[in-house]
Amino acid sequence: MRSVKNEVFTSAIQTIGLLVDETKFKHSKELIKELVLNGINPDNIKVVAYRDKFKEKKTYSRPTFGRKHINWKGEIETDFLTEFIDTEFDLLISYYDIEKTILMLITAKSKAKFKVGFTSVDKELNRWMIDTTLENYKLFVFELFRYLKNIK
Repeated sequence: MRSVKNEVFTSAIQTIGLLVDETKFKHSKELIKELVLNGINPDNIKVVAYRDKFKEKKTYSRPTFGRKHINWKGEIETDFLTEFIDTEFDLLISYYDIEKTILMLITAKSKAKFKVGFTSVDKELNRWMIDTTLENYKLFVFELFRYLKNIK
């Protein structure tokens, strides 16, 4: 029998932390728009993006990190990532469907009250998992809010 995480879910979702693997997923803007269409204030959505190939000189549209931002001891070496982990979001969306140690580490360390991710990733990381593909962000958000309405 699998133990269910005992995160407390008490009120409506106000703040969302969105951890996105942008290595292959190129629709973060559209994903955020779907969350906003479901009543989330865009100012209350904090996004960090991961890329396998992080380019130092490139300017990214959102806080972006790569492997070099975490040292060999698993310690985060960038302020925006530390701040993201330490924020007690009402909801953390781990938007990645391939297990990458760096992303799983951030999900595990996050102080979010409630964590949601994909069924293809380690079941122990998230409180609830959605069974869809990375590209099907509209279905992911639809299922997420359908579930949230049922547990209020």
